[in-house]
Amino acid sequence: MAEYQVNFLWDEEAAVWIAASDEIPGLVLESGSLDALMERVRYTAPELLALNGQPEDDFSLHFLSERRELISC
Repeated sequence: MAEYQVNFLWDEEAAVWIAASDEIPGLVLESGSLDALMERVRYTAPELLALNGQPEDDFSLHFLSERRELISC
C-alpha cells in the first residue's frame, strides 16, 4: 500500500494552516482549522492522484504538522 506524506505548516501572518505534499502534485490547501484542513486533504488527495495518473485503490496519508510561535515576556 502506498503512503503519502502531507506537511501542515502554520502561517502566523495569514493565521492559517497550509497543507502541501511533494508526493501528491498539486496538493496545496489552506484553512484556519487544522481539523478542517485534514478533512479537505482526505477528500482532495484521491482526486489529485487520479488526475496525475497515480490512481490508488487504498493508500495511507502521513500527516506532519509544525507550528512555531514567538512568545514575548
